[in-house]
Amino acid sequence: MSYLKTILAGTAAIAIGTVAMAQDTKVIGVSIPAATHGWAGGMNFHAQEAIERLEEVYPDLDFVLATASDAGKQVNDIEDMVATRNISALVVLPFESDPITPPVQSVANSGVWVTVVDRGLSIPGIEDLYVAGDNPGFGTVSGEFMRSQMPDGGKIVVLRGIPTTIDNERVAGFEAAIEGSGIEIVGMEHGNWNRDDSFNVMQDFLSKYDQIDAVWASDDDMAVGVLAAIEAADRQDVKFVLGGAGMKEMVKRVMDGDAMIPADVTYPPSMIATAIELTAVGMTSTAPVSGTFTIGSVLVTPDNAAQFYYPDSPF
Repeated sequence: MSYLKTILAGTAAIAIGTVAMAQDTKVIGVSIPAATHGWAGGMNFHAQEAIERLEEVYPDLDFVLATASDAGKQVNDIEDMVATRNISALVVLPFESDPITPPVQSVANSGVWVTVVDRGLSIPGIEDLYVAGDNPGFGTVSGEFMRSQMPDGGKIVVLRGIPTTIDNERVAGFEAAIEGSGIEIVGMEHGNWNRDDSFNVMQDFLSKYDQIDAVWASDDDMAVGVLAAIEAADRQDVKFVLGGAGMKEMVKRVMDGDAMIPADVTYPPSMIATAIELTAVGMTSTAPVSGTFTIGSVLVTPDNAAQFYYPDSPF
């Protein structure tokens, strides 16, 4: 009988220890869009790399990563993290701002730490930490370059990304930078940060407008689609295309002095790693990490392109 009591006591101790260890472990949920385009592919790569590295650095943290190909899937992912994993923190890069805002607000109201990355929520102030590139600055840098290349003005078309707060900020910064320059935006449509969508949008622009002097594609993936449409239509009037985000193929073209890609604007997908790491610090220390962490945008030109060219990068 004493032997049985010893076994039961030992089993109970193990169970209690397991519960205590589970209680001590904090779970950080990471919800991001799937790799539907190059920038997102780079972001997925850096998210996975950061999680693998941080799990070794922080034994008391556990991470759960979910990728979504649409906003509905992302909402389900977040709800599942709360219900089944009891997350202590959520790092979320919204697929789209509006549909993701209510579920994230619910998560924040439950006491879970929230870090929002890149595409802000449609209601400000829900998150504890916001990590993003300088989206107004991204638009401003792009507009200033466009202005410098077109001192006498001209007609341009603009491709916007997915409808999000950051897209609004970029366009507002761009429009402010070209105001009064004589540069006229004759067409503006959403290319959704997607090569195929942007190819179709640019085809429509080319059929609609006899004269297009330049294109602000506002993203390197969209610029790829734009360039393909220009080449297919054999249009000689378009002098250059300005993308953005620092895709290695585009940076290489800048390095090589390609007239159609004279510059690029940085917007690193590795910002997701910054967000995950700062959240881990917030969960494991008393260091203050709340607020806004902004990563500036830099104009990439032939003079400095080598500094931004990473041939082994996935993006």
